[in-house]
Amino acid sequence: MKMELLVATHNLHKKEEIQQILGDEFIVKSLSDYNLHDEIVEDGDSFNANALIKAKYCFEKTGIPSLGDDSGLVVESLDGRPGIFSARYAGDHDFAKNIEKVLSEMGNIENRKAYFITVLCYYDENGAKYFDGRAHGNLLKENKGHQGFGYDPIFVPEGYEMTFAEMNPEDKNKISHRKQALDLFLEFLKK
Repeated sequence: MKMELLVATHNLHKKEEIQQILGDEFIVKSLSDYNLHDEIVEDGDSFNANALIKAKYCFEKTGIPSLGDDSGLVVESLDGRPGIFSARYAGDHDFAKNIEKVLSEMGNIENRKAYFITVLCYYDENGAKYFDGRAHGNLLKENKGHQGFGYDPIFVPEGYEMTFAEMNPEDKNKISHRKQALDLFLEFLKK
C-alpha cells in the first residue's frame, strides 16, 4: 500500500520535485489538496525550527504523517545571508528581486561560495525527526537558465559548469540538497 505524505507547501514545483524523488511508493499531497489555506507563520530562528512549525501544523490539522521543510541559500561572504530569510529576502517569494539583492550585495566579491540547505522535519504520532541535505557551489554574477525556481539561475553546483536552472529537473534532482535530505528520510522510513 502506498504511503500518503502531506508536504507543508502550496508550491507545486516543490510538491512535484518531492514526488519525483520519492517515487511511486508515496502519494505526495500538498496543503492545497487538503484545502488548508491558513498562513503558517514561520517565525523560527533556524531552518529546523521553521521545518518543525510547518510539519507539526499539518499533522495537527489532518492526523496524516507530515513533512515540513525549510530551505535556503547560505552565502559565505554574506555571513550566511539570506539563510532562513531566502524566500522573502527582498520581497515575499519574489525571486527576481531576491536574486537582484544577493547579486548587488555580493558586488565583485571574489569568494562566491554558497550552499543550498534543506532541513526536513517528519512529524507523526511519535514526534519530530530531522533530515538535512546540502548542495555546495558558487554564485554567478548573472542569471543563467530557465528551469527550477528560487536562486537556481545563479547557483552552479560543485563539479558542474551549469546552473541548477540550466539543468533538466532529473539531473538537478540527483544532486540537490532536497534529494540528499529525502534520501536520509527514505532510509529512516525503511528501518
